[in-house]
Amino acid sequence: MLKTSRILLHSCLKNKVIGSRRSQNLFYSTLTKWNNSFINGYNRRYASDKVKGHVIGIDLGTTNSCVSIMEGKTPKVLENAEGSRTTPSVVAFTKDGERLAGMPAKRQAVTNARNTVSATKRLIGRRFDDKNVQKDLSSVSYKIVKASNGDAWVEINGKMFSPSQIGAFVLMKMKETAESYLGTSVKNAVVTVPAYFNDSQRQATKDAGQIAGLNVLRVINEPTAAALAYGMDKTDDKVIAVYDLGGGTFDISILEIQKGVFEVKSTNGDTFLGGEDFDNTLMKFLCTEFLKDQGVDVSKDIMALQRLREASEKAKIELSSSLQTEINLPYLTMDSSGPKHMNLKLSRAKFESLVESLVKRTMAPCQKALQDAEIKKSDIGDVILVGGMTRMPKVQEVVKDLFGKSPSKSVNPDEAVAIGAAIQGGVLAGDVTDVLLLDVTPLSLGIETLGGVFTKLINRNTTIPTKKSQVFSTAADGQTQVEIKVHQGEREMARDNKILGQFQLIGIPPAPRGVPQIEVTFDIDANGIVNVSARDKGTGKEQQIVIQSSGGLSKDEIENMVKNAEKFAEEDRKKKEIVEAVNQAEGIIHDTESKMEEFKEQLPQDEVGFLSRLSYSVCFIAVLIPDKP
Repeated sequence: MLKTSRILLHSCLKNKVIGSRRSQNLFYSTLTKWNNSFINGYNRRYASDKVKGHVIGIDLGTTNSCVSIMEGKTPKVLENAEGSRTTPSVVAFTKDGERLAGMPAKRQAVTNARNTVSATKRLIGRRFDDKNVQKDLSSVSYKIVKASNGDAWVEINGKMFSPSQIGAFVLMKMKETAESYLGTSVKNAVVTVPAYFNDSQRQATKDAGQIAGLNVLRVINEPTAAALAYGMDKTDDKVIAVYDLGGGTFDISILEIQKGVFEVKSTNGDTFLGGEDFDNTLMKFLCTEFLKDQGVDVSKDIMALQRLREASEKAKIELSSSLQTEINLPYLTMDSSGPKHMNLKLSRAKFESLVESLVKRTMAPCQKALQDAEIKKSDIGDVILVGGMTRMPKVQEVVKDLFGKSPSKSVNPDEAVAIGAAIQGGVLAGDVTDVLLLDVTPLSLGIETLGGVFTKLINRNTTIPTKKSQVFSTAADGQTQVEIKVHQGEREMARDNKILGQFQLIGIPPAPRGVPQIEVTFDIDANGIVNVSARDKGTGKEQQIVIQSSGGLSKDEIENMVKNAEKFAEEDRKKKEIVEAVNQAEGIIHDTESKMEEFKEQLPQDEVGFLSRLSYSVCFIAVLIPDKP
């Protein structure tokens, strides 16, 4: 029987590094001397081959999403069918099986709370047993369940959906918005993700794009995209900080902008901190106050909770510009004594005291990012605010204290990320030639070695694309196969970090421990997606994998989801055709009835009877028209 063991670091053997930090820094300083020619060459090298047609930029947000395109060299944010430049990241299924996305889904959330899902970006690429997922179970109106692969999925009307599928439905809405504006089909997209997303979450986001029928040319970090939006028309060189506090995640990135080159120096963050947490904190406070005031516990009342959640979001937004707001919810619930109403005044000071700990959680990542970038806060030229939560005065106050200067408000915090994604799309399409983006990997990558130790091959904040190899050996005499366990994180022990995947290299000739040379190579592409290979240098045998979520979607699952999404799209198209036909028929009937009424006095007496019969026929036809689906 073959013996499998963890592999042991063989320190005396060759350690090969491709693209070290020192050489990269020297390279990038030289780059500025012949800036334009190199930028063009670099972009050609890493551009997606044969990009045809428009490339849209999509900010797939936790709470809201946004889509932008390039018109020439100018980015443009597109309005959706409801006339808004942002779209709620909400998906719902009605009793009739109709799927809704965006504002139509959000509008009916109170009456259909159990079948309306939002903020599923917080679940994407996560295991059901994740402590953050468990914390959210009681805060959402829909059902979060454990999928067969161990991931956190949602259940609607007895049917299970992955977070990637829900994200795909939102992406399809953004795709439709772009196609409506452009008047043509759209396939290519650049999609943004939080900078601190791990590899599993990035891969799951790409899956969402594929399910939505999009060719995701590039996945880029949200703060980096915002920096592109900020710096595209700037000519001066400076170091900036991008403070991104959105609906579900927090990121901080330090970038250096120099003659069109956007180089990320460091990034940090928290993938479970955002506006949803602020809403949940306020919602729990309101539940407690209602219990004190009315003696009724509404924490298990799905419809009441949905109303409280919407009221919390509304109050939070109002308190960014007002010192006090009133939460008025008539008929919130009912008991044996009759209906119960909520009427409560909330001050900005009280709200800030409730969420103070959440705001403070953003401080440590900022300090760590400055430390990793080896930059003093006095070196920061501008602090860019991104994400709706940065409109909160308390957040702006904390940012000012952290960086010693008032934050810049030169970009729209709701639209900057989508604009930056569109700019990167322009770069990939060859329409924008004077911009170069150099991003980093947010977390260290490595493998588990003897004793469960996490051995890093690529450190966090390494510029990507990058590639690194290191030679290891066997842990036992006569060992003929090794198991490679790939992890991502910063802890010293492998078990404390995120496992991304594992594979085996077999067929190693028996030899004493420490003799075989196993070269392990990590290759991170421009999307931040990881490829890992292991090669026996003695035999040349090699095994490699593209890392995906340890419980991620298989190729067959993705293909089935694509087919289901296409089925929904076809059903939506047919329903739209029926609605348009019904609208047209109703319009014709209305016009006919109006004209009959308008001209009946002018008809000869012998034709009045004909008019009565015609009126009856019109009424009969009106009855035959089906209800709108």
